Amino acid sequence: MSFLASIENSALAAWVRESSSLLAYPTILFMHTVGLGFLVGLNAAIDFRILGFARKLPLAPMESFYRIMWAGFWVNLLSGTLLLMADATTKLTSRVFFVKMAFVFLGVLNMVLIRRRVFRDPAIDMAPVARFGRALAIASLVLWMGAITAGRLMAYFGPVSGAPGLQNRIP
Repeated sequence: MSFLASIENSALAAWVRESSSLLAYPTILFMHTVGLGFLVGLNAAIDFRILGFARKLPLAPMESFYRIMWAGFWVNLLSGTLLLMADATTKLTSRVFFVKMAFVFLGVLNMVLIRRRVFRDPAIDMAPVARFGRALAIASLVLWMGAITAGRLMAYFGPVSGAPGLQNRIP
């Protein structure tokens, strides 16, 4: 716990948590939301196309979305780390946080599997996607919904934040 407290009491974490600058907590939270939108939004577009929606839209060119999805992932990793540092003693002792991280890990793993199994199929746009690809798409939607839900529930379940300045930011 003292290690978590030392992270939370670092100058960077204090700036994120306590600064009145719009570049601190508000911008970092905004960037986390934007990264999530790109990562999960494009994942969902690919998933729904795999499931048969918008059949006239070719699937193969959608592979280029992966660059944007990975950019969204890295934005979320960086912004999420900063948000975590600002409240390490609370978040890293919360089961809901670890549930969220499990969903994120599995969602990213599933994203890689879709790229390897669906986008490497030479007949990608000649026939409907195979059953395994459709199962991956359904799993992707469930995993990302789980990650988002767990992320939102962190504000309501688990330890209450003891970090000064965060109480007025909890909805």
